[in-house]
Amino acid sequence: MNKLTLEVAKKLIEASEKEAEKRNIAMVITVLDDGGNLIASHRMDDAWLASIDISQNKAWTSVALKTKTEELEEVTVPKTELYGLNTTNDGRIVVFGGGLPLTVNKKIIGAVGVSGSSVDDDMKVAQAAVKAFEEIISA
Repeated sequence: MNKLTLEVAKKLIEASEKEAEKRNIAMVITVLDDGGNLIASHRMDDAWLASIDISQNKAWTSVALKTKTEELEEVTVPKTELYGLNTTNDGRIVVFGGGLPLTVNKKIIGAVGVSGSSVDDDMKVAQAAVKAFEEIISA
């Protein structure tokens, strides 16, 4: 696989939604391609409206910076080299967990972003999508 499809994105969203339901939380789950373009976004019933943009921005950050958003937290606090990074790119950069790149052979082909609860929950629900993605590409 070298390109994400809507079919794959739906499976990733389904895996994330199941994890969110296990945790009894409503989330927004977004999948973007390697250019940061929207493939699919899913807002569970009663999920926060703010989470729509946040989930998209988490996925976008992962694609744009080729990293997990959680890895930006420590390097963007005051008196660090990247302090203020989150104010660039029209405020689209998210510096806390919930955005994860999707990779094939070490090449990023997209990302998932999840928002709607604590950062820890967001990260675990996003990880469910990555796990589903890894199962799909290894099949």
